[in-house]
Amino acid sequence: MWPQVYTSSQAITVFIKLHIFSVSICFLFCSSILAQENKDSTKTIETRAIEILQTKIATGVDRMPDLKDNVIYTGKKSEVIRMDNNHADLSTNNVRQVFAKVPGLSVWENDGSGIQVGVAARGLSPNRSWEFNVRQNGYDISSEAFGYPESYFSPPMEALDRIEVVRGAASLQYGPQFGGLLNYQLKKGHATKPIHFETQQTLGSYGMYNTYNAMGGTYKKINWYSYLHHRSADGWRKNSEYSTWTGFASIGWQVSKRLHISAEYTRMNYRSQQPGGLTDAQFKKDPQQSFRSRNWFGAPWNVGSVNIVYDLNESTQITWKTFGTLSERNSIGFVSAITLKDSINAATGLSNPRQIDRDYYKNVGTELRGSTRFHWLGNEQILAGGFRAYRGNTIRDQLGAGSTGSDFDLSLRSDAFGRSLEFQTTNYAVFAEQMLALGKRWKLVPGVRYEYIENEVQGRISLKPEGKLASQKRNRNVFLFGLGSEFQVNPTMMIYGNYSRSFRPVTFSELTPSGTTEVIDPQLKDAKGFNADIGIRGNVKNYLSFDVGLFYLNYDNRIGVVLQNGSPFKTNIGTSVSQGIESYIEFNPVKCFLKNAMYGSLSVFASNSFIQAKYVKWNNPAIASDQAKKIEDKKVENAPGYIHRFGVTYSLRKISATFQVSAVGEVFTDAANTRIPNAAATIGLLPAYEVMDFSCQYSFFKRYKLKTGVNNLTNKAYSTRRSGGYPGPGLLPANGRTFFLTLGATF
Repeated sequence: MWPQVYTSSQAITVFIKLHIFSVSICFLFCSSILAQENKDSTKTIETRAIEILQTKIATGVDRMPDLKDNVIYTGKKSEVIRMDNNHADLSTNNVRQVFAKVPGLSVWENDGSGIQVGVAARGLSPNRSWEFNVRQNGYDISSEAFGYPESYFSPPMEALDRIEVVRGAASLQYGPQFGGLLNYQLKKGHATKPIHFETQQTLGSYGMYNTYNAMGGTYKKINWYSYLHHRSADGWRKNSEYSTWTGFASIGWQVSKRLHISAEYTRMNYRSQQPGGLTDAQFKKDPQQSFRSRNWFGAPWNVGSVNIVYDLNESTQITWKTFGTLSERNSIGFVSAITLKDSINAATGLSNPRQIDRDYYKNVGTELRGSTRFHWLGNEQILAGGFRAYRGNTIRDQLGAGSTGSDFDLSLRSDAFGRSLEFQTTNYAVFAEQMLALGKRWKLVPGVRYEYIENEVQGRISLKPEGKLASQKRNRNVFLFGLGSEFQVNPTMMIYGNYSRSFRPVTFSELTPSGTTEVIDPQLKDAKGFNADIGIRGNVKNYLSFDVGLFYLNYDNRIGVVLQNGSPFKTNIGTSVSQGIESYIEFNPVKCFLKNAMYGSLSVFASNSFIQAKYVKWNNPAIASDQAKKIEDKKVENAPGYIHRFGVTYSLRKISATFQVSAVGEVFTDAANTRIPNAAATIGLLPAYEVMDFSCQYSFFKRYKLKTGVNNLTNKAYSTRRSGGYPGPGLLPANGRTFFLTLGATF
């Protein structure tokens, strides 16, 4: 059982959190006194820092190397966000700040708790990052890789060493998703100390308290690392309190010079009150108000893996990861349109029963990868490939009659859920890529991937006799291919390009009729298409870093619902195309012009993208003859025309300060490009917005850091999302102005 925060009033809650915070500060300073002069005999930490500042641009963003963990990244557009040089508010997983230097990444910001990360690229939907292949330390952590690829779990940003982002070209190595790869790489135990301790304590607006505590180290041939994280708050909006606990433990054993074995386990549990949506009029009047006080969400999450790395020789390596997920998704509440009030039963005087929806995920998979380096044509070549096997099981119980209370209560008032389904997915894949070095400057990377996917669904969609579904099974064989290229203009600059096929399997919700009258097209096809990009990246000495490119994304066989013979018919409805520019430039004028460390360091960055995402084909017979409802040339929903993020960081000795601006264009929330919102606020234009953030940091006594900041400096009222269901129909506001103060230390 994981601990929960129970208090009798806000005053007691604030007092307890302030007390914990003050005790933590006292403990940190006392520990510092006890540890004073007890320094590690190894002096590598200070000299390494000097070397990095002299030879490398401290941008906070790297690129993936040619080969890492038996995966070839040559010719692919990639970003590696280094968390040790990230000035974002990590205590709330502030995604727009963390990913600020990744051009073109759109963010849904309706979850102020930071528990769920919703990001997308190139005009795709940010819904719980479902267009990305989301991983932690290289293995799956989403609900179900194919049938329900939504990410309900995101690790605390304080625990991360880096975040790896690879665009659609990752489909050949990691899976078919159009968005590409999003991999959270956790920290490891200290390489030279047997025990190393790190802690960060944060207080923030609206009762926010965040604590992160980690220990790790290396003893002989054993490396270990663990952390415990907790965050809770009353929330910026009314009825939006939350509490989350996350724990992690890993251990690695260097059995021999060639063999390394490790295992790790993550446990997360949270409860989050859902304030629901608003109408546009309600949002304009007060975006902090809420008309849903009985809606809750919780997701116990367990993921683990066992990993083996074996070096056959100096040029050949094999890695084997076996991983699993045992998790749940639980929601309870009144989920009708925001135009309907949460009603009272006149006979009992109590609120009416709430709806309960529960998912249970049990997934297991294994990936075997290998790579070898060899010489051919006078150059070093790389061959990498592997095999994947995956089995996913999801039990989905919905439309249950819950309690009449207002707390988080999953008990049923009846014996059965209104809908009960079981989904199973079986997947096998083989894949390979070859890096061909053709001369000293040009590299070519052809690749292939074969997928076998089998989906099965059984159960019932209602309690009526006609609601029972006959067991349905679908299987398909998918062949993907791609070609990447890279040309080294000079030692610090290269031109890259890539073309990769992608597809998006039919999800569980698309396989299942939403009601007894809806019909599923028996010929329903997976969405398919491709990603293509070309760009130039590099740096100029130690003061300029850049990556500028063009992209084109074709998304065919999009799935939707049309009317056929007066009934809803779920089928493939059309094709969309996203194209545009992604640009990242970071410049340090002090290093360029003054070249004197006494003036400190000034870094200015601009991350810009221009996105044109439109429908180019629409197979909807219901509106084919109605020019007023023509979909061709309409903008794709949730795809802003531009995403610009700018920032400046100045640091002098032990002090640094960062100011960032995010500017995002308007978006339509439906394919028909409805501009005027409907009464329920589930469709309609979302205006463009700009939001500013500021933070500063002070390091002292070598072990301590004090960081403070203001998110949404101007208290801008804006929204990035409209919802038709969970977490509450209607317009969902982003957080207004909030403050935070963090004290961190290492020993």
